[in-house]
Amino acid sequence: MTLTTPGLLFPAISLLLLAYTNRFLVLAQLIRELNAREGNTLRPLVRAQIANLRKRIKLIRFMQVWGVISFLLCTLSMFALFIDVALTGIVLFGASLCCLALSLIISLYEIHISCDAIEIELQNIEKKPSS
Repeated sequence: MTLTTPGLLFPAISLLLLAYTNRFLVLAQLIRELNAREGNTLRPLVRAQIANLRKRIKLIRFMQVWGVISFLLCTLSMFALFIDVALTGIVLFGASLCCLALSLIISLYEIHISCDAIEIELQNIEKKPSS
């Protein structure tokens, strides 16, 4: 394995972390809007969404943590390969790939929960009387 192998992962991990950050920022904005709009009284729909939002924020945190760990391990792998410690570099690269896979699995679960949140909204729309 050469230095370029883990180097190929750098742009992918960077873009993934950027996507995770964007998901976090969108959720943070949604929470701020809910807080401003609802004031002191919460509708049942909003109560149903709060647990969902909390869970998604925690999942995004874990996605980011495992993504950053993957990035660090990839960097250490490149360093090990640079100083000619190939076996260590290979092991670190494998660990980096495992962390990246874990991050992606958590991301998949967060997307599933996001769809549940949309389903709650759709159910609320269906309950409204038609004109």
